[in-house]
Amino acid sequence: MKQELTLGDRLFDYFIYAVLLALVLATVYPLLYVVLASMSDAGQLVAHKGILWKPLGFSMEAYTSVMGNPGILTGYRNTLFILVAGVSVNLLMTALGAYVLSRKHVLWNKTFMLIIVITMFFHGGLIPTYLVVKNIGLLDSLWALIIPFAVSSFNLIIMRTAFMGIPDSLEESAKIDGANHFVILFRIIIPLSMPVIAVMVLYYAVDKWNAWFYASVFIKSRDLFPLQLILREILIANSTDSMSAGADAGDRFQIAETIKYATIVVATLPVLGIYPFVQKYFVKGVMVGSLKG
Repeated sequence: MKQELTLGDRLFDYFIYAVLLALVLATVYPLLYVVLASMSDAGQLVAHKGILWKPLGFSMEAYTSVMGNPGILTGYRNTLFILVAGVSVNLLMTALGAYVLSRKHVLWNKTFMLIIVITMFFHGGLIPTYLVVKNIGLLDSLWALIIPFAVSSFNLIIMRTAFMGIPDSLEESAKIDGANHFVILFRIIIPLSMPVIAVMVLYYAVDKWNAWFYASVFIKSRDLFPLQLILREILIANSTDSMSAGADAGDRFQIAETIKYATIVVATLPVLGIYPFVQKYFVKGVMVGSLKG
């Protein structure tokens, strides 16, 4: 029998809806503002004060300037390489490590796990990391952003926990049929752990896409700059002169504002496009990876 809600229950529900609506607006509006500002006329945008609900004098001049900048295209190329190669290395190394650590009869299993957990709280720091990258010959190379960061301890623990939830009987049956560890991992364990794999892809991909700090430390050649390092130059160093060339001094300042917004949209759009396809696995994958210790 359906129980009728009291006045207090209804008021509480309305309060929760109001709070959630406020959170949605606070989250979505900044993104909406950036998109609308990037499609606005530069002069009108600079003169505008207050909330922006629609483009001011619709103009795609900022996007034309951004896509005409060779640094943006080079940054996209470098970031896509880091993304594809980096996520592939991350998934391979994380899956191998998680598989070994999830087996019950591995020697010193708990000791290895303790060492891995310690690395989540203590690490060598920037200078030792720089010296290691330099001494192994990866300085000023895109691989400097991939190899030293091949495994995330947090992601390794999540994947290990998910692998531990798979019944041992499947592994035993595979061994009876003559399967080795690689067959068990890639033909049985990973296909049964696709929600967690999807979460790992999302975690690693977002990390690779947004990374700029280590690129600024390890990369010196401009033709190897990833997209986020180019974006940082445009937003923080105000480096928009190459994209606003041909305009006088007054117009150049105005155009620079819309170029900044357009650059943010161009750099963010791929992540926003991919996220909806893996979002359905997100909650399930994280929950599966957090059931066992």
